[in-house]
Amino acid sequence: METVFVTDVGRVRDHNEDTGGIFTNNAGEYLAIVADGMGGHQAGDVASDMVTNILREAWEPIDKPFTPEQAEVWLRQHIDIANKKIYETSVENDKLAGMGTTVVTAVCTSSFIVIAHVGDSRAYHMSETAFQLKTEDHSLVNELKNSGQITEEEAENHPRKNVLTRAIGTEQEIKSEAMAMEWKAGEGIVLCSDGLTNKVIPSEIKENLHTPASLHERARTLIHIANERGGEDNITLAIIIYSPLDKEVE
Repeated sequence: METVFVTDVGRVRDHNEDTGGIFTNNAGEYLAIVADGMGGHQAGDVASDMVTNILREAWEPIDKPFTPEQAEVWLRQHIDIANKKIYETSVENDKLAGMGTTVVTAVCTSSFIVIAHVGDSRAYHMSETAFQLKTEDHSLVNELKNSGQITEEEAENHPRKNVLTRAIGTEQEIKSEAMAMEWKAGEGIVLCSDGLTNKVIPSEIKENLHTPASLHERARTLIHIANERGGEDNITLAIIIYSPLDKEVE
């Protein structure tokens, strides 16, 4: 697998509430995470760090390959665990009251991907010909759009675009969404916070990721574009490409 994780504070904010990473376990499988924290200075950092660390620490010791069904159960269970711990921490510490975070995460193996998410950080599946959104934003604007109350164009510039209907840590119980899919050599998975998708449209992300530069250079270019267009938010993305070389080794 070819991987890259990049995060940037942007051009307006003085600290980065996004976090995440790409981690391997003892079975050689990959876990990608992007979390976009919220709740004021420091609190968002704490929430996004907590969900990332809870998932990472549980993931890395695993030494047996998952089936798609097992991976989905594992992701849902550990998102629930993170949600409870973040909620309890926010209740116990006044300085962290109201904190929360989005999370989008993907288990990537040599035959399948399982994606789970809460909030409006997104996952896209990339192939040679397509760049397809695989998550549904848990946001007020997305609900208004889906119910026909506003158009796609109105959603893009809606004043309440950043209002979430679900986030990790804001309630005792949370419902995550999960899905599994097969993939093959040459395809990729892209996870990102809304600091990227609010500034760079999917067709532009797809076009950039098909350029001949290194994967790290392509990711940094996307960060640069988002910053050039204002950079009002933190910007984070994690990319895993299923290299043809991986297939040859199997």
